[in-house]
Amino acid sequence: MKPSSMAEPRSLQQWLPDLAFGFENLASHKLRSLLTMLGMIFGVAAVVAMLSIGAGAQQKVMAFIEQLGVRNLIVEAKEAHNWQELQKVRKNSPGLTLNDYQVIRKNMPDIQDGTPRKRFVPGKLLPKPQQDLPIVYGVEPSYLLIGHLRVTEGRFFEASENASAAPVCVLGAAAKDSLFGAAPAIGEYIKLNEQWCHVIGIVAPQLAPQTEVSGVRTEDMNNLVFAPLNAVLYRLEDSQSFLKDEIDGLYLHLASPDTSVTDAEVVRGILNSSHRNAGDFNVIVPAELLAQQKRTEQLFNTVMVAIASISLLVGGIGIMNIMLAAILERTREIGVRRAVGARRWDIIRQFIIEAVLISFAGGLVGVVLGFAMSQLIAWLAGWSTIVTISSILLAFVVSISVGLIFGIYPAVKAARLDPVEAIRYE
Repeated sequence: MKPSSMAEPRSLQQWLPDLAFGFENLASHKLRSLLTMLGMIFGVAAVVAMLSIGAGAQQKVMAFIEQLGVRNLIVEAKEAHNWQELQKVRKNSPGLTLNDYQVIRKNMPDIQDGTPRKRFVPGKLLPKPQQDLPIVYGVEPSYLLIGHLRVTEGRFFEASENASAAPVCVLGAAAKDSLFGAAPAIGEYIKLNEQWCHVIGIVAPQLAPQTEVSGVRTEDMNNLVFAPLNAVLYRLEDSQSFLKDEIDGLYLHLASPDTSVTDAEVVRGILNSSHRNAGDFNVIVPAELLAQQKRTEQLFNTVMVAIASISLLVGGIGIMNIMLAAILERTREIGVRRAVGARRWDIIRQFIIEAVLISFAGGLVGVVLGFAMSQLIAWLAGWSTIVTISSILLAFVVSISVGLIFGIYPAVKAARLDPVEAIRYE
């Protein structure tokens, strides 16, 4: 028992000399070592850069969906674009109406709060905006909580102002900058079509999706003007209102996100009944979109890692090729080591350490290069990129594993050389 117990510490103590010897061998062939690392460097850099692009895009989309509210249901009207299309739809459906909202609220106890929405782009607007015309949202005061708005200046309009159709409004961050620039907006007036509205509040910037989200309108959520629903319906005449539904959206706030899918089916059933299956509306379930987006992110990451791993595989083959070539160069050295008492395990350990050192150094440089590439892409393309710890660890662990796996065969082949023949090799 005693000899074997002494053998284990001695073998552990040999790792450090072998590590130093491995560094010395790699340093003595700098160019060859660098060329061997290139596959690992580009493979790891590709994994890190691709995952950072995917993570950045997915985070923006998921943050936007969360902003919609996982406890919300959103009904969007499919509005007609011309008279013929409108006539075809109106044969079966009156369009989305305030009565639809009242019926849904009356028949669904799961709904805690809600608001109809009427939106339009004003034909006339003063002061003249510096950017695109803002979109007017006519909503009830409950939209402040349902839409996760945060008022940074002034206040949001109240229920009494909605009831009296008061000509007041709240500006989105981009709308405020477009209309008033750096000047204060609270207390000023803007003219929407023929109605002057008193600016009583400014809301904080909101997220907008960089890519399309199923069923959700692609519009600048900051270039909005919020006004009381009744004021929009009765004071702010829309020149195209005869082509549109009475209202064009519903926001329904649920008691729990767990019932969102079943509640969405109930809403579809109620509207299909009153609209005679005209298919002139969409029901958006943010909780379902969020779950779907997470599944998409996992699939995207898997595909990106698989594609980038091809470079790591090529790098591993390069390591194996160089290590096999090194065996021929160092055959005599291996024979001498075996002749003076080195065991097969000592030879295996020596070559595996060198393979892992190559992949470790290549992985380290690859992580730095991948981070630099993600920052460069973000700067050139204007995309959001996020380098996560998990992507770095994944790329690094895979690179080390590839070096270890592809270094085993050359190491075993070197260990199996006949010592006598190896010493005589020229």
